[in-house]
Amino acid sequence: MRRSSIYIMSILLYTVLFSQEKITFSSANPFGLKDIITSLDRQKTQQVEGLLKLPKGKGPFPLVLGVAGSLDWSEHHLEYLEMYRSMGIATFEVQSFSSRNVTSTVGSQTEVTTAMMILDAYRAFEILSGDPRIDKDRVAITGWSLGGGVALFSGWLPLVEKITDKVKFAAHLSIYPPCIVEPEDLRFTDSPMHIMIGALDDWVPAAACEELVPKIKNSGTNIGLTVYPDSHHSFDKDSPLAFEGNAYSTVDCRFKMRKDGAVIMNFLSIPMITPFRQKVGLAICAERGTTMGGNPKTRKEAFQFAREFMGKHLLDN
Repeated sequence: MRRSSIYIMSILLYTVLFSQEKITFSSANPFGLKDIITSLDRQKTQQVEGLLKLPKGKGPFPLVLGVAGSLDWSEHHLEYLEMYRSMGIATFEVQSFSSRNVTSTVGSQTEVTTAMMILDAYRAFEILSGDPRIDKDRVAITGWSLGGGVALFSGWLPLVEKITDKVKFAAHLSIYPPCIVEPEDLRFTDSPMHIMIGALDDWVPAAACEELVPKIKNSGTNIGLTVYPDSHHSFDKDSPLAFEGNAYSTVDCRFKMRKDGAVIMNFLSIPMITPFRQKVGLAICAERGTTMGGNPKTRKEAFQFAREFMGKHLLDN
């Protein structure tokens, strides 16, 4: 039987074993983090959907809120969430892309942005915090690539303080996020954070995370980093290596971010606060073409780490 057929059958089986429902909530379309920090109340409302899936048993359940990458939801993302449900943890799949009629941001990174997805995540969390089936004090966020950046910067306090004072993520697990932006203000959440990334990642470089994480840690944040050897972007996929010709390779990119959330271009210190300026800023340092695909050994280790991380922070206490 083909692997795709087995996967479809597993999804059907989970639909039977685990209840699921679509939840709609109000968010907005801020292009950058600056739009949230300085003008959130002036952003146009955007309706966003998400899928809540509950494990068997009686709640209230802990929950993992998942955010996808630049190619939207992929099979391996959903495998993580299936694993969490098998542990007795509910999951919520934020549909930031389909809610905006977007299928991919590879090659542009402007149609659905980190800022939009962070706001989506918190607005979803606020709705879910009122659901008696969910334990709002045991909700973690995880994401991959673009979503990994969401999981990371959803813990950046200057931003969070502008979004909500109602909810707080109990843990943040970022899987191959872009670490190429260093905030001037390094205040992050006191909830545990962790980054997993491949040493050979030429989409979002591990070196940038190795530079950023110690600075965040020195500011008092409980953050860890695992760099997997011989591993590219999407090392946790069950697929061979492939070349993505249109993707940005940001190996040589490093940006600073002001306290107001504006990311500064490495040319005349111009803030990249519009899609055009961001494209110019990336064109200066980035190249086109990246490699992505699975490493069976790393994939196994990553799933095991994720299981232990969520078990420790959502189930042990």
